[in-house]
Amino acid sequence: MSVRQTWAVRQDGGTTSWFDVRLTFADGARVDALAVLCGEGVRIEDVRAEPALSLDDLAVLADWLEDPLFEACVTAAAGGPPAPARRARPEWPRGREGCRLVAQEYRAAQEAGADAVLAVMRATGHSRRKALRLIGQARDEGFLTPRRARRGTAGDD
Repeated sequence: MSVRQTWAVRQDGGTTSWFDVRLTFADGARVDALAVLCGEGVRIEDVRAEPALSLDDLAVLADWLEDPLFEACVTAAAGGPPAPARRARPEWPRGREGCRLVAQEYRAAQEAGADAVLAVMRATGHSRRKALRLIGQARDEGFLTPRRARRGTAGDD
């Protein structure tokens, strides 16, 4: 999840601040909202979601946004610098350790008969393209078997 202050307007001794809020879920779903801090109240002016939110999801949207939006609004109201963006993506180690963990997720999903790429996407919080790149890196590091067997050249009879 990320919350960032996009702009603020000062008028008559008060400040009105707008915030872009983005929730990104491991399955690729996304919710974008525009929140406004005016006086001591916060309003959500616009919400866009892909795929569309169900009524149940819309009902809990405020719960999803409450804490991160509160932190950003308190910082903005105090006149301090905007709070750093919070990420929905879990921390994932880089390098060889990350490749090893990707390989574990991949193999566990294969053994369970599930979509291995989707399992890596859920574990890392990355898109399909990035998950495929991580799987390729794990193969290059030797944690996964090569995708295709290498064929001999025509002169290797």
